[in-house]
Amino acid sequence: MTDAEPTLISPAEKRAWAYPEFRAFLVQRMLTTSGISIQSVVVGWQVYYLTHSTLNLGLVGLAQFAPNICLALYAGHLTDRVDRRALLRGAILAQALCSLSLSLLTLSGSHQVWPIYATLAVFGAARAFMAPASQSIIPRLVPREALGGAIALGSSMFMVAQIAGPALGGILYAYGAAAAFTTSGLFFVTSFISTFFIRTVLKPEIPVSPGARSVLAGARFIRRNPAILGAISLDLFAVLLGGATALLPVYARDILQTGPRGLGLLRSAPAAGALAMSLFLARRSLGRNAGRTMFLAVALFGLATIVFGVSTSVPLSLLALAVLGASDMVSVYMRSNLVQRMTPDEMRGRVASVNWVFIGASNELGEMESGFTAWLFGGAEAAVIAGGVGTCLVVALWAWRFPALRGVKRLEDIEPGITV
Repeated sequence: MTDAEPTLISPAEKRAWAYPEFRAFLVQRMLTTSGISIQSVVVGWQVYYLTHSTLNLGLVGLAQFAPNICLALYAGHLTDRVDRRALLRGAILAQALCSLSLSLLTLSGSHQVWPIYATLAVFGAARAFMAPASQSIIPRLVPREALGGAIALGSSMFMVAQIAGPALGGILYAYGAAAAFTTSGLFFVTSFISTFFIRTVLKPEIPVSPGARSVLAGARFIRRNPAILGAISLDLFAVLLGGATALLPVYARDILQTGPRGLGLLRSAPAAGALAMSLFLARRSLGRNAGRTMFLAVALFGLATIVFGVSTSVPLSLLALAVLGASDMVSVYMRSNLVQRMTPDEMRGRVASVNWVFIGASNELGEMESGFTAWLFGGAEAAVIAGGVGTCLVVALWAWRFPALRGVKRLEDIEPGITV
């Protein structure tokens, strides 16, 4: 670790960066995200190469989401009972083993996809435990006045990894899928080691009782807070319908004809746009009408999806994906701030687990939806365009259904436990 301050960051981010354990957390998060991104690019290309089926691409998302939905609530309950570092370490180690298993499967010369799905199911189970643990850690590593900067800086570093990871995955694929999977595993191992630089005991101070009522407490908390419920459900349906990530191998191979390296660039483009937006938000925040800004951003997400769906030009496709990522970052920033600022510490794990179910549904289940829709419509373009139109319709419906979210003003004024 270095004590030097990173450049081009806001004063709020500098305050967060001053805490060594938070810096260790950022390193862990970047390494883990890079490992996930590398693996995701290679798995998508490999499955489509083996099957030439958009439906099989969709099953990649389902394989990871199914264990997530089964385990998420218990994972959140456990996060509020034990030291969150232990859960984080165990989950990262399990993901490392999954990446190395995929490498061995590739070296074996197998052309069957079911072992890949089985490994991804274990990977999804590990992420179900990692997500609430990771999301619950930041508020314990920095004081409340530095929380906004910590969230913005964490988002920026996350997006840097999502830019570099897919691009690196596309390059590594030229040396073979096994080399890419092995590199992903090494990223996870290094991430596991970095967690030992977080020395603060992260067990909640208020003990959580066992039982179903405690397990479901996070869901009840979100249901009682319409701003949080509206934000995470809007993000869910927007990405579920408008996400084109699962179909990028189809665009790279058949429509834009860019190959695996081009696939890496396509996967990196949304993260590049999101990084630019996160840097902007670190300096400007969302202003005095955060809720309305979020709705406008998600509508732009839908329009950018439509443009990508009709594009046959690589530059235009990359631009559309960058705009898509930038607008999605506004939604992510809004949702993260609402969850982190409104949730009491003793409930962070359970609320984060419900939040992760929504995130997983929008991403992994969205991949399944995209693959199935493309298979049903007979083409990736029609599926992506229909998804973008659906996203715009969802924005209009949610703006009417969740006035509490539409009316959110300054995020900085929100306190824990307050219903907005």
